[in-house]
Amino acid sequence: MTVVPVTSAGLQAAEISWFAALCSDDYRFLGVPDGDLRSSWEHCSTILKEAEHQGFRNILCPSSYQVGQDTLSFVAGCAPITKRINMLAAVRCGEMQPIMLARTIATLDHMLKGRLTVNIISSDFPGEVAQSTYRYQRSREVVEILKQAWTQDEINHAGDIYHFEGLSTDPARPYQTGGPLLYFGGYSPAALQLCGQHCDVYLMWPEPKEQIAERMRAVNQVAEAYDRTLDYGLRVHMIVRDTEAEAREYAEYLTSRLDDAYGRLIRDRALDSTSLGVSHQAKARVLADTYGYVEPHLWTGIGRARSGCGAALVGSADQILSEIEAYQKMGIRAFIFSGYPHLDECRHFGERVLPHVITCSLPQEYGRIPDSTPATPLGVGERH
Repeated sequence: MTVVPVTSAGLQAAEISWFAALCSDDYRFLGVPDGDLRSSWEHCSTILKEAEHQGFRNILCPSSYQVGQDTLSFVAGCAPITKRINMLAAVRCGEMQPIMLARTIATLDHMLKGRLTVNIISSDFPGEVAQSTYRYQRSREVVEILKQAWTQDEINHAGDIYHFEGLSTDPARPYQTGGPLLYFGGYSPAALQLCGQHCDVYLMWPEPKEQIAERMRAVNQVAEAYDRTLDYGLRVHMIVRDTEAEAREYAEYLTSRLDDAYGRLIRDRALDSTSLGVSHQAKARVLADTYGYVEPHLWTGIGRARSGCGAALVGSADQILSEIEAYQKMGIRAFIFSGYPHLDECRHFGERVLPHVITCSLPQEYGRIPDSTPATPLGVGERH
């Protein structure tokens, strides 16, 4: 029995994703910059190709104002060098005028032939400090405009921030039926309202399982008010080895050269560093034992030098499989994993764990991918 009703109730598989380190987030020793692991096109696209080779079904392409790859540019560049893996593109709402964003996403969706998913982001822009209520209202309106662009003939929107009337949606028609799935993470009441009403997959960062269950109950309560259900996802780092002792030893090795003052600088430079979700990650570190474990296999040491997702599952392949199965029983259908260095850990997980997990693509499970090129202006539809 899942914690709450989920959209994919009968699904036995899970969407297993990896992480593209686009935003200066790859290390051999956490918090120690290494030029070989810079967020260049060469390095990040290599991670993506390895993830596809290993059999991951999606890859998160994050967004932040740090040295690295622009998200949507990177996704476009990777369309012709991949064939099977989906791409979860993080979109910070408001960065692009929403009508043009709808067109850009539709373009990417056609380039990828439906292998596109979208992670809705609501944090501040570089140099901006905006009220949470404003940021989430902006995101809400962007999402509402996107959904009109992908499902209707015209865009008509009269909001607090944006106003559009009678705009044809032909330039923004996506490849997928109904448009890409919307993934969303956020803990504030405004975030839950937006996700519960409009999004498809609610993403969470690692915490003790009871706290994760509380997050699921809170957003499900909102979704039920709109007669909707959601699917749920977990973003967490991975350290998997042949034995638990080896995995724990590597966790200590990873942080063995970390200067905590520099770690705070890394955390504070992130655009989401003051969010409610980040504060919960910090709370987990406080509750952890002497070695940083807040649950037997959930290690919070990553958060010493990283904003956002700040904990890793640590253990043998069998132990990690048991953890994944426990999360699936709770109702989690999407997992976004990563590890340091990202390329090496992609192989470790891909070889030791992934062959033992039944995987899926959520857009395919949702019936979003047409059997043939759709009758859109960018597909085989009539050209006006």
